[in-house]
Amino acid sequence: MLEVLHEPRFVDLSPAEIYATLLDEGHYLCSERTMYRVLAVHQEVRERRDQCRHPRYAAPELLATRPNQLWSWDITKLLGPTKWSYFYLYVLLDVFSRYVVGWMAAHRELARLAERLIAESCERQGIERGQLNVHADRGAAMTSKPVALLLADLGITKTHSRPHVSNDNPYSESQFKTMKYRPDFPERFGSLEHVRRFGGDFFPWYNTEHHHVGLGLFTPHDVHYGLAEAKRKRRAEVLAAAFARHPERFAQGRPVPKAVPTAVWINPPANQL
Repeated sequence: MLEVLHEPRFVDLSPAEIYATLLDEGHYLCSERTMYRVLAVHQEVRERRDQCRHPRYAAPELLATRPNQLWSWDITKLLGPTKWSYFYLYVLLDVFSRYVVGWMAAHRELARLAERLIAESCERQGIERGQLNVHADRGAAMTSKPVALLLADLGITKTHSRPHVSNDNPYSESQFKTMKYRPDFPERFGSLEHVRRFGGDFFPWYNTEHHHVGLGLFTPHDVHYGLAEAKRKRRAEVLAAAFARHPERFAQGRPVPKAVPTAVWINPPANQL
């Protein structure tokens, strides 16, 4: 069988072609599947075409235990007044507190605009060298040389999500979802000024009024500026008083308010799950 398969006329043909040719010539050597098995035993079956091998990217494992230690940022497209028209909303988010430390609306996605937003946000938050890591996906602005040089000049570490893995930047994605599910979120924006007016209303609400489930129902402002623990104590007093008045209403015993988070992960290691 191998001698036939090794004949010059057959060496570049598939077993299916060889099988059909032999049948047309009045010969039955074996089944097509048997040809494959024999060739496999002799290690003569392989993919002949060049295969694209994508590099393996390790999942970023990032930990924040206080504000201004880890920021994530992203850019979302907003529908403009006509078909195929868009505006771009840049948002910088503190991962630990979910506090939006900076945002910007623009007509396009540009590295120089992202560079300006990051620089202004760092100055406003008083970021020192070696203090901060900025995480983003692999969009053109995020991986641009101007942004990379700015971060290096400011002494800021940068990390990126794996290609096509939205879960590597979950807090920015979640913030955009909160924004787009608001009842007053427009189906389309009429102008860049419209986007800025919406952002001027939404982001103060998000930072100072939105009680975030992931923050124990405290606002991002409470956590970012260290006000949450005092509020938690006041909540505990209110719940204790309610329990003292009507203990029968609390089947699980004395209620306690939800805790303030102490650590926030992007992709926690297996032993942290």
